[in-house]
Order: sequence, then C-alpha cells, then structure tokens
Amino acid sequence: MKCCLLIVNDRFTSDVKIKSISIVGGADGTSPAKMRAFINRDGIDFSDAQSMQPVQEWDLVENLQGVLEYQTRYSRFQSVGSLTLHFPENFDAETTQIHYIGLKGEATQLKRDVVATIVYEVMPNPSDHKTRAESGGGLSHVE
Repeated sequence: MKCCLLIVNDRFTSDVKIKSISIVGGADGTSPAKMRAFINRDGIDFSDAQSMQPVQEWDLVENLQGVLEYQTRYSRFQSVGSLTLHFPENFDAETTQIHYIGLKGEATQLKRDVVATIVYEVMPNPSDHKTRAESGGGLSHVE
C-alpha cells in the first residue's frame, strides 16, 4: 500500500447523526484503502490528521459501484457539525481517487446564523423612490 494523503472536510447546515459512510474510489489501485474520521474539528491539516486520534477508523475494500456502506459507531456520531475524512493510504497507486462520498443519517436541528442585515419598510416613503419621470422614463408618478 502506498501513502497518498487526502483530506475531505464537510460542514453541515445543521447538526447530524451519521449512521454510515459509503466511498466509491477509482480503479487500478487508486481507491482509498483506509479512512479515518474526525468530527467537529476545524482546520485539520495533514500533520494533525496523522498525529491525532480519530473518532473511528476503517480498513476499506475497493468499491467501484457504491454498494458498500461502512457503519459508524453511532453513539460517537450524534451531534456532528463538521466531518473531516482522512484517507492516508490507497491500494498501491501514485494517486488516490474518490468519485463519491455518501453519508446516511439524519439532521437534528437547524443552525440559525445571521445571513445579512435586512431593512424592512412597513410603509414606503415616496421620496425614497424615484419615479419614471425623475429617472428619465416616460410616465410621471401619480398620487
């Protein structure tokens, strides 16, 4: 097995419970051979991923069809806000290819973040809005 490092990081819009993970890799030994999962840890780089203890680790088999699912230790994957998957090895190729990552589970609660500052007008003020006549259009404002 060759070492071809790959990290995939995913942030969810709501906390999730993950039951299983499916990985479809490439042919000719480019599929990942090992997968390590870290939850709710932002900013993991390659040195962190190799030195940190994962929440769970799997030895993978070459899966080109997407029929295999790897079960999680469900009690450890209950309130997942972000998931980092580390693929430290493949099946003896120079590069690692992943064509699909599937997650099965359920959302627990929606995260509510401020998107933008919004101003609502209860009653429009005509002086705030140009009429067609004022902006060079044909019709004038009728009151």
